[in-house]
Amino acid sequence: MESTSTEDALLGGRVRLLQPARGYRVAVDAVLLAAAVEARAGERVLDLGAGVGSVGLCLAARVPGCAVVGIELQPELAALARRNAALNGVEDRVQVHVHDIATTLPADLGTFDHVATNPPYLAAAVADPSPNRSKALATVESSADLARWLDVAAAALKPAGTLLAIHRSDRLEEIVGHLVRLGLGDITVKRLPPAARVLVRARRSREARRTETEPFVLHRADGGYTEAAEAVLRHSEPLKF
Repeated sequence: MESTSTEDALLGGRVRLLQPARGYRVAVDAVLLAAAVEARAGERVLDLGAGVGSVGLCLAARVPGCAVVGIELQPELAALARRNAALNGVEDRVQVHVHDIATTLPADLGTFDHVATNPPYLAAAVADPSPNRSKALATVESSADLARWLDVAAAALKPAGTLLAIHRSDRLEEIVGHLVRLGLGDITVKRLPPAARVLVRARRSREARRTETEPFVLHRADGGYTEAAEAVLRHSEPLKF
């Protein structure tokens, strides 16, 4: 991965973020995912696929007192995530571990009130990976496919915990199928037009029930962000299902 990094800002400057100058760059997806986690002070959140820590940093900025544990495959990105936690003064609440989720998470991590995840969007069989290795690992499934990501997420949840995922809308049925298989049958879907993305919230339930709430519209007709999107992306408001 290229060693040059830039310092950028999220949430209207509330979060400072070091990230690679080239390769995978943080998009609004991470901010939206963090905004959808209904965490409270004292709760623990697992961020699967932490990258440079954007989800955990946004969550820590919005919810003082919550703790975030990030899991990241790429050591270089994990190192930046730790630097970002220190840069934002939340290193006591945001930790990042290097781990390949193709293998079992360390037992000493315990279980979590919430799991947030932004898995690679593309299945390896249909992807045309970027020549940038770091970006390819972030965007294309490699050692762990989508089913494995959700398996790990479900296993890390407390019995009453909540799983939040953001993904491509054309893989929604695949995601729902895996969640039902895992016993997370209480599923709520929020679409994010005009982006081809969905937020999915799941909780344990013996019965499968799926609800689609009102879409969260990101852009106005002129291309700018809607007032609701500005509130989330710039002013650190929660994204309510």
